Amino acid sequence: MLPRYTRPAIAAIWEPQTRFRILFEIEAHAATAMAKLGVIPREAAETIWAKGKDAVFDVERIDEIEREVKHDTIAFLTHLNEIVGPEARFLHQGMTSSDVLDTCFAVQLKRACDILLEDFDALLGALERRAFEHKLTPTIGRSHGIHAEPLTFGLKLAAAYAEFSRARARLVAAQAEIATCAISGPVGTFASVDPSVEEYVAQQMGLTVEPVSTQIIPRDRHAMFFATLAVIASSIERLAIEIRHLQRSEVYEAEEFFSEGQKGSSAMPHKRNPVLSENITGLARLVRGYAFPAMENVALWHERDISHSSVERVIGPDATIALDFALARLAGLVDKLLVYPATMKKNLDRLGGLVNSQRVMLALTQKGASREEAYRLVQRNAMPVWRGEGDFRTLLMRDSDVRHYLSEDEIAAEFDLGYHLKHVDTIFTRVFGSASAPSATSERSSKRKARRHDVENGARGLDLGPDAD
Repeated sequence: MLPRYTRPAIAAIWEPQTRFRILFEIEAHAATAMAKLGVIPREAAETIWAKGKDAVFDVERIDEIEREVKHDTIAFLTHLNEIVGPEARFLHQGMTSSDVLDTCFAVQLKRACDILLEDFDALLGALERRAFEHKLTPTIGRSHGIHAEPLTFGLKLAAAYAEFSRARARLVAAQAEIATCAISGPVGTFASVDPSVEEYVAQQMGLTVEPVSTQIIPRDRHAMFFATLAVIASSIERLAIEIRHLQRSEVYEAEEFFSEGQKGSSAMPHKRNPVLSENITGLARLVRGYAFPAMENVALWHERDISHSSVERVIGPDATIALDFALARLAGLVDKLLVYPATMKKNLDRLGGLVNSQRVMLALTQKGASREEAYRLVQRNAMPVWRGEGDFRTLLMRDSDVRHYLSEDEIAAEFDLGYHLKHVDTIFTRVFGSASAPSATSERSSKRKARRHDVENGARGLDLGPDAD
């Protein structure tokens, strides 16, 4: 992944030194298990650990060996032999390359998930705080991009919170599904390595055993994992697009924080562009794109081929790194989002009361008008307002057919904004468990406070992406 979109903690998981460390631990734990079975000398397993536990692996040396042998696992084992000495002959007993490679990949994906879950907590914390801040800030709801009925900006954020809560739960499930260990030999039969070795390695590496492997861990697991990341990316884009729309000059109900000295355009000094949410949108497209090759990897020849390998060397680091960056950036964006309630109120009133059309129609039906007649009467008065030819309430008051059913007071009552907001508490309780702002001492708040540094990184410490005219 490009350094521009890479945060250090998750990048470290995919660095060669980390990968070789994980490969060593898998091999060393397997040696310990084999020593317990009497397959190799106990002293050999102890020496392997003693020589390798603090070793710094020579990445250039491993690459040099691979250029000769054309096999990455053999290159690593050859270098490990140089570190360990004669006892290295007891490494990799009865194992095949995929035993260590697939198990290593599972460890890396699991660790990447740990970071992504922290990202989720930072994002959810920001969404929760801002949702309660604007719980009763009225704004206009839109369908098809057109004004519909009032809601609150807090409800918009609560909807995003609920969506990302579901996304987090999916990631927890995907992490569990991907975190399996296979130490089962050339075609998964355990003919040359005892199943207890796999069980021991899995326990030591924080994984579960793969119930049945061929020569590899089945790739349907990986397909589901990357598909989950893709769905998360879609949710990220959905919120990013909402922010982009709200920042449009014609709307201007919210905008990304614009720091001192920041410049929006190389040509037009007045510009304040939604570059963060646009950047997030692009990253979401990348992450979704990685799901398809992961699904293509499921159908391998017989017990295994290596057509999946090149794909996973790219999508493993790139998808997790890009998603980490996008989640952190989105958390910072939400945390520092500028919200303009006065503009929201102005836009809410922009259509001269038309947002209450359903209420008037229902009131007419309650007074005896058929639904068809009520719709016709309301629409008849609404269309002139669209053309800028009057105020909706005034036109209704003047319509004798409407007044046949409704008095002036009854018409006026249908323009009460509070009607639309009366169940906000109910929705907040469903989403957050309470309609009141969470206590600063609550478990949920405490956990998220501990990760506020992620929010700050997302808002300030990451690059803004290319400028745009």
